[in-house]
This record gives sequence, C-alpha cells and structure tokens, in this order.
Amino acid sequence: MTHATEDNITDLAVDRWSTAHDPRLAEVMASLVRHLHDFAREVRLTEEEWLAGLQWLTRVGQISDDKREEAILASDVLGLSMLVVQMNNRFGPGATPATVLGPFHIDGSPAAPYGWDMSEGIEGTPFFLTGTVRSVTGEPIPGAVLDVWQADADGTYEAQLDVDEARLRAKYQTREDGSYCLRTIVPLGYAIPMDGPVGDLISRTDISYYRPCHIHFLFEEEGYERLVTHLFAEGAEYLETDVVFGVKEALVTPFVAQEPGEAPDGTTVDVPFVTATYDFVLQPTESAAD
Repeated sequence: MTHATEDNITDLAVDRWSTAHDPRLAEVMASLVRHLHDFAREVRLTEEEWLAGLQWLTRVGQISDDKREEAILASDVLGLSMLVVQMNNRFGPGATPATVLGPFHIDGSPAAPYGWDMSEGIEGTPFFLTGTVRSVTGEPIPGAVLDVWQADADGTYEAQLDVDEARLRAKYQTREDGSYCLRTIVPLGYAIPMDGPVGDLISRTDISYYRPCHIHFLFEEEGYERLVTHLFAEGAEYLETDVVFGVKEALVTPFVAQEPGEAPDGTTVDVPFVTATYDFVLQPTESAAD
C-alpha cells in the first residue's frame, strides 16, 4: 500500500481522478489537481490561508441566489471569464466581438416592438440606439432578436432589486432590412456589488471596482454563433480599468447628445436626449457556412 507523502500526494490524487468515466472529466480534473497542488507549493500555503480560502468560497455560495451570481462575479474580476470568452469565441474579421455575460442576465425578457421604451417610468436621460444586425458576409438578418439589459441611472440592475416586473430589459426584433431601434435611458458607470466576499477581497487592493457605462446584448440566432456582448460609450470613465476586463475597442461607440426634437423612432422628445448607432455583425456557424 502506498501512503501519501508531501512528495507523492499529487501523483496519487491525479491517478485517482484520472479514473473518471468521461475522458474529458478525467483530463480536466487531473489537470486541476496538478495546478492546485502546484499553487499551494508555490505560495507555501498555510493551514490558516487554506481555511480562509474555503470560507471565502463558502460565502460566495451563501450570498448567491436566483438573481445574484457571486461566483460569476468572482470569475469576472479574476479575468477568468474573459479568458474563457476569448478562447471560445474566435470570430472572423468584421464580426462583433464577444465579452462577458455578467452576473445579472435574466431569462424571459418581454418582446418589444420597434422603438419601444424599455425604461418606461424610470428616471434618466432618454437614449435611442439604432442600427442593423447582419452577417459577416454583409446580408441583413431579418427577425434577429436582441436580448437587451442594463443598469439604471443609479447603476442598479433589476436582479439587485426586489421587483417582480421586467425592468430595463427587453427583446427587440429586427425588421426585414435588419434594422432595429430601441429606447431606454443612458446607462451609468457603476461599482460592482461590494457587499459580498468578492467586494471584500477587492477592498484589500488598489483595483478599481467600477465598470464603464454599457448596455448588454445577447444574440442566439439559428445559423449563427451565439454572441454575448456590450456597447460602451466613447469617452466614458473606467474604459481603461474595467474591473471585469470586458472592454474591446470595437465595442466602444459615440453617444451623441441631442437637443429636444424628433427622435430616431419618429417621435418627438421634449427634453435633451442621446443617440448612438451600432451595427452588430454575427459570425455564421461552420455548418451554415459550408
């Protein structure tokens, strides 16, 4: 019988986890064990530090619920989310780049007609976003669904509030020419939740815990690669220090201030408002391209 020692414990644990019935699970777990053990050796992990780490992970789970995903937030601020996004979304030239989903997406947003105001009743500067959804080959994609969500003018998402109705989220659909128009309010750069274990960890560093103002989008069109992305306001604060590493140059677009008058949806707005234009370009799946 081989008993565990400091020198052989890693090999013993790798051998055990390599017995997983699924080959991919065996590969992943064996590698995870190696890296965890190498990490512990590299930093000379103490028992107190090991226990503190386990307690931190426990708190991550305890604070999470059906609206708050603290584990996703932890992955985001560690840069792991963006690494995985970039490894798995290597789109061709011209395609809109992907970025992080974030912890606040909610399924089942209501369908919204062209130009509908998804911020109805919520204070903020009116904002109109127009553009098209098309393929990298140039043709428009009629009927494409833009699943949209954002924070309010205080930097708060619906998922952070005790509300039952859809708030600042909707699903818009493109017209026959691939065009879309959505109305909302100008998003605000905001701090990630700092009242949990992730915030507690960041508060012990000089890391900026702010995100630049942005709006989230999700596309799941048949024949095209799934796209999770953001739009950021040109010149916004925190573009260079986004706490979740989500900013890409191709996702930064001008937000243009407008005087009261006719809006892009044909209505008249009697207060100053903001407009932006952005064309989303989707990558065909390999099977669709063949």
